Amino acid sequence: MARNDDHITLYSEYVCPFCYLGRRSLAAYQETRDSELQIDWQPFDLRSQKRGPDGEIDHSVDDGKDEAYFDQVRQNVARLKEKYDADEMLALDDLPENLDSLDAQVASFYVNTEYPERWLAFDEAIFEALWIEGRDIGDVDVLADIAEETGLDGDEIRTALADETLRDRLRKQFTEAQQDGVTGVPTFVYDGYGARGAVPPAQLERLVEGT
Repeated sequence: MARNDDHITLYSEYVCPFCYLGRRSLAAYQETRDSELQIDWQPFDLRSQKRGPDGEIDHSVDDGKDEAYFDQVRQNVARLKEKYDADEMLALDDLPENLDSLDAQVASFYVNTEYPERWLAFDEAIFEALWIEGRDIGDVDVLADIAEETGLDGDEIRTALADETLRDRLRKQFTEAQQDGVTGVPTFVYDGYGARGAVPPAQLERLVEGT
């Protein structure tokens, strides 16, 4: 990947608690910089192994993530919430049941393509809607409302969500992320080097500035 001093590539997924926490860490690092890093967002599908040909999640598929796995996730999230002063963040058990963020990623992909200057506000609003307000970001009406709240046209987002060509382009992005060797999120990439997970601001500083 060619070096761009003003951009950091970020692979992320809205239902991933560590992606929310990773953004908190990135925001803390941004505060120490003289100029803000622009985020080159790359979508990632955490549910790809459980997603059927129709795009729906098949909850009967065993992806190896048992209750012990989720207990460890809860412990790690609790630790990082305290570390990053993210007390406002909801617990995993407080989120809507059977949540699927695919439509949220379709909407975000559309906004990033058509209105890149508004993407960051829309992206942050999706994270806040889920992890602070507990709203179902898999609901088309919720996504349209979030669009309106960030100065976008809700009906335009509804139209985008019905666009199969757009979904095909997004699926191609998912595949390209896997081909790039991305196996989990968040993954931060700068100048060909990467850091995976909700790493602390100091590690992001080392990634970007080599210090």
